[in-house]
Amino acid sequence: MTWELKGQYFEACNCEAACPCVFLSPPTDDDCTVLVGWHIDEGEFDGTRLDGLNVALAILSPGHMLEVQWQVALYLDDRASEAQQQALAMIFSGQAGGHPALLANHIGEVLGAGPASIEFETTGKRTSMTIAGIADVAIDAIVGQGDGEATVEGHPLGISPGFAAVVSRSEHLTYDDYGMQWKLAEKNGFYSPFEYAA
Repeated sequence: MTWELKGQYFEACNCEAACPCVFLSPPTDDDCTVLVGWHIDEGEFDGTRLDGLNVALAILSPGHMLEVQWQVALYLDDRASEAQQQALAMIFSGQAGGHPALLANHIGEVLGAGPASIEFETTGKRTSMTIAGIADVAIDAIVGQGDGEATVEGHPLGISPGFAAVVSRSEHLTYDDYGMQWKLAEKNGFYSPFEYAA
């Protein structure tokens, strides 16, 4: 079984920017609540094409992200066929290896995994995602020196290794599912391309 994906990723959390968790430091607050989104530009899993599909992951880390087990909920694009749903679930649960498997080592409880209507949009330095009836989030890049991007690279806890993460702040983030309700703004965000394979 071989697979590969590439596209755009982003995340938004409740930490101040830039999130200390990516440097293996404690979160700004006692917990870290994170919403991650991936848009797959091109992808293939054992012969099944995954182009154009979206995936989202909600994470609750009740403390230092390397010292506690996370609770997560996985959302898979409801436009996907049954074969595509299975492929996405295998990859993003970590069962298919690659970088997602390293992230999955931190998961203690899967609250749920299943299809959802996910819209993902990137326009310039703004990225947004909605999960119908569940979440709405948008982040904007922080302006760096010379009006360029402020980036973080080589950080030890990263969703997208090999790419510099553009440091951002949330316009807004709301999430309501599995008994978790988050509502925040002006907190940390990151975005970058991603490439995973196994």
